[in-house]
Amino acid sequence: MMTLWVTLSTSVRAHEVLPTIVDLVFAEDGALTVSLDANAEALLSGIGAEHDDTDDAPQAARYDALRALPADALRDDIRDFAPTLVDGIAVEIGGQPVPLTFERVEVPPVGNTDIARKSIIEMTGRVPGSGALDWRFDEGFGASVLRLRKAGESDLFHSVYVQAGDVASVPLGDDIAPQTAFDAFLAYIPVGFDHIVPKGLDHILFVIGLFLLNTRLGPLLWQVTAFTLAHTITLALASLGYVNAPPSIVEPLIAASIVFVAVENMMTDRLGRWRLALIFGFGLLHGLGFAGVLSEFGLPQNQFIPGLIGFNIGVELGQLAVIAACYLAVGLWFSDKPWYR
Repeated sequence: MMTLWVTLSTSVRAHEVLPTIVDLVFAEDGALTVSLDANAEALLSGIGAEHDDTDDAPQAARYDALRALPADALRDDIRDFAPTLVDGIAVEIGGQPVPLTFERVEVPPVGNTDIARKSIIEMTGRVPGSGALDWRFDEGFGASVLRLRKAGESDLFHSVYVQAGDVASVPLGDDIAPQTAFDAFLAYIPVGFDHIVPKGLDHILFVIGLFLLNTRLGPLLWQVTAFTLAHTITLALASLGYVNAPPSIVEPLIAASIVFVAVENMMTDRLGRWRLALIFGFGLLHGLGFAGVLSEFGLPQNQFIPGLIGFNIGVELGQLAVIAACYLAVGLWFSDKPWYR
């Protein structure tokens, strides 16, 4: 049983469909560089936002074949696909479209084929005037994380998570104003929520395990509080670079925490102090898992704390959504039944 869960957890992480990181860099002479940090194999095989895992998609065989290609061969395929990719990107400034030209692509070596390979695809264009920027990534390409900065500067002045097919609007002007702390906070709430619902199967199962122990509200609140406090600590420490643990260790341990809670729920209906201590420890592990995903998005250094808090709140909202669904499905109807256990 333990082997099954460890294998499942590792597989889900290795083939998870993550958003494309899009960097828009504005030069003083009006040049615009659009750089995509993308899972090119997912784009080429047509695995979009409707799938959370490449193994679940009908195009899984195509994806795996592309993932095994040498860097030079995949680079050629990306160049052939470039016109389709350019057509699927809409950038407008002040209502005027920005024509993009494919420039180059960087593809890493094959490496471990169980882990997604990130390629860099670069395009260029020219800013036609002033006004708000509108960004849209074709729905078939999935979600994107849009990051804007000025050429020669490392700090972002705007960052936003964009759902598949949605349009993101960013006010621009002659003097580009940096994103406020509150804007960064709001931008990362949906990132955290999306990581739980629908993509966080392991975290969903763990929260369901906490819910099922006892139908009374008290035990649930104690467990959720311990779990939340713990994963907040390690999420912050790992995001700041003070703690680092490889996914090959963290993910199997997260899987083990799910198995432990599930088995213990069948053996007891009481919340003991030792269970709270274990849940706190498991929360530390889950926080490292959250940090691994958050690192994929690249929090803006000048708005790191607000973005981190927003992500964590999104995670909490996702967990509360899971608990609410459990209550509506089970607790509301069966919590007072003598045969519940």
